Amino acid sequence: MKQSYQEGSWFAVPLLDGGYGWGLVARMTPGSKILLAYLFGPKLTRLPSVEELNTLQPQDAVKVLRCGDMALASGHWRVLGDIAVWDPAMWPVPQFLRRADALKRAWRVTYSDSDPGRSEREESVPYDTPGLEADSLYGYGSTELLLTKLLEAPDHPINLQHPQHS
Repeated sequence: MKQSYQEGSWFAVPLLDGGYGWGLVARMTPGSKILLAYLFGPKLTRLPSVEELNTLQPQDAVKVLRCGDMALASGHWRVLGDIAVWDPAMWPVPQFLRRADALKRAWRVTYSDSDPGRSEREESVPYDTPGLEADSLYGYGSTELLLTKLLEAPDHPINLQHPQHS
């Protein structure tokens, strides 16, 4: 089942131990094969409303990564709707760190703001540079495994609540 999704679409990620985590499509390659996704918790046993998801901010993400779109295209990851106001500048493309362990060398990788599949620049940095995500391209199975592990913590700080109606 081909689903409709775009930059600014919220989606549910089924976790390996049951329940769901959440994602936001922040960038897509032309042709939609590679995504930059912001991933969130907490783990819930139900699908939240788009209104609940719209309370999440970029700094609430437990991980920002590049992944394939197969799970979205096939319907394995369910599209829940679109963010209320999509402003790509609020959801930036982070820099990543690529390491060559055998050489003990590393590079800071900058991807195109319009194409998360295209690297624009690589700069040599110290091997032990902290604070950057690994430069990887995740498949949907490895994304589900990673998010399952990240959301195992019993006291995850993000709390999705039903919006208050006035």
